[in-house]
Amino acid sequence: MKDFSEYRNIWVFVETEHGEAKNVGYELLNAARPLADGKGCELVAVVIGHGIGPVCREALCYGADSVLAVEGEEFETYSTDAFSLALIALIEKYKPDTVLFGATNNGRDLGPKVACHIKTGLTADCTGLGLNDDGENIAWTRPTFGGNLMATIICPESRPQMGTVRPGVFRKGNPDPSAAGPIVKEDIHIPPEDIRTRIIYQADAQTLSLDLEDAEIIVAGGRGMGSAENFRILKGFADEIGAYLGCSRAVVDAGWLPHTYQVGQSGKTVAPKIYFAVGISGAIQHLAGITGAETVIAINKDPNAPIFDIADYCIVGDLNEVIPALTRAYRKMKG
Repeated sequence: MKDFSEYRNIWVFVETEHGEAKNVGYELLNAARPLADGKGCELVAVVIGHGIGPVCREALCYGADSVLAVEGEEFETYSTDAFSLALIALIEKYKPDTVLFGATNNGRDLGPKVACHIKTGLTADCTGLGLNDDGENIAWTRPTFGGNLMATIICPESRPQMGTVRPGVFRKGNPDPSAAGPIVKEDIHIPPEDIRTRIIYQADAQTLSLDLEDAEIIVAGGRGMGSAENFRILKGFADEIGAYLGCSRAVVDAGWLPHTYQVGQSGKTVAPKIYFAVGISGAIQHLAGITGAETVIAINKDPNAPIFDIADYCIVGDLNEVIPALTRAYRKMKG
C-alpha cells in the first residue's frame, strides 16, 4: 500500500465570477464537512479570483476551517491557463488529500486539466460522496450507462483524489456569521504570455448559458408543451414571476430549446425554492435533476403522469389554460 501520509486535508474549490461565489462551492463545503471530520483533517476553501475578500470570509461562515486565497487581475474572468497554473502551484506546495470542484462549465474544464498535470484520477459529474470502508479513500458516486446505473469509484493509487460534483445535489449549510479562521493569501501571478486565451462575453437569447443551478424559481417545460411556439407562453410566465426557463431532455432532442436549458440526469441538477414542471411526464432521469427542489408544482393533462407522485402541488389541465390563469392570478396578487 502506498504511503500518502504527506497528503492531508480536503479542499473545496469555491468558484467565483466577478468577485461573487457560485452556490455550488458552499454546497460542497457542507457536503465535505462530514468527510473531513471522518478523516480527522481540515476542510479548506480555495478561492481564486479578483475582489474575493467577501467570498473568503463567507467560505469560513459556510464551514471552511481555513481559506487559501489567490487574487489578481488575471483571475477576474476564468481562463484554463491562469486558473490551472495557480491551482497546480497550490497543490504542489500544500499536497491536499482531496480536491472537490463543482461540475459547472468552468469546474468541468479546470478539474481534468489539473488532474492530468499532476497525474492523478478524477471522477466526473458525481451525485454522491462518502468514505470507503477503511476511511482512507473518498467513495465517489456518479451515474453511468445513461443514468440507468450508479457507479461508486475510489482512487487508492494516487493523490490527491479529485472529483467534480453536480450543483444542486447538496444543500448549502446555514452560515455562521461568527465563524472565524485563517485566510492565507498566496502571492501567485501568471504572466500574460502564459494565458493563451481570453473570454469575450456575448449575450444571445438562444445560446446564453443560464445559471439554472443558482435559480430560486424555475419554470420548466417538457414534451407535453407540444411545440416550440408554446414555450413563448411559458417564457412569458417565467418573466412575469422572475423565474428562469428550463426544459426536459425531450425538448432539447426535439430542437425546441438548446441544451443549456436542460434539467435532469444528462442536463443540470437544480435546487430551486419553486420548480414548475409543465408538460413533463416525470421520467426518472428528469427527477434525478430536481431532487433538491423545495417545492414542485406539476401541470399536466395526464392525471396519471408520474410527476404527480413526487409533486407538492398537482394541477391537471391544459397548459394553454392553466399558465394564462396563473399569470393573471399572479398579477392580481401583486396588485
